[in-house]
Amino acid sequence: MIMSLETQKKIAARVMKCGVSRVWLDPERVNDIDEAITAADIRRLVKEGVIRKEQEQGVSASRKKKIALQKKKGRRKGHGSRKGAVSNQKKFWIKRIRTLRSVLREMRAAQRLEKRTYRLLYLKSKSGFFRSRAHLTNYMERNNLLKEEKERKE
Repeated sequence: MIMSLETQKKIAARVMKCGVSRVWLDPERVNDIDEAITAADIRRLVKEGVIRKEQEQGVSASRKKKIALQKKKGRRKGHGSRKGAVSNQKKFWIKRIRTLRSVLREMRAAQRLEKRTYRLLYLKSKSGFFRSRAHLTNYMERNNLLKEEKERKE
């Protein structure tokens, strides 16, 4: 009874406890492999070295470092990389946007922001530009968007 080599590969994968893609068959001993129809036959061929388990493929250290650096910069956060329920991500968004909007409202009420500046920062917040309240306040200070005491009294 002659079986296709595909079946032998499956049996070998089961015997060697690995995936089918990792099974290597000696191309010069195809006839011997073709005659092997039981797991015992496959075990004998493994012992002889006719069938081998290929080495697992991993991620190189340099590639790992490169990916880690990208993640540190905030890359690789697209839709395909996200884990967990969408509802959880939405809760984080709601918490952040409410905080940012309340800070902007307070600043506008205290007349520390002009209407145009308020609208600009509001839209930036909405687009996800600011990571946190600290990022927003830091941005306002760095770009001189806040009115000083003297300017407000005038």
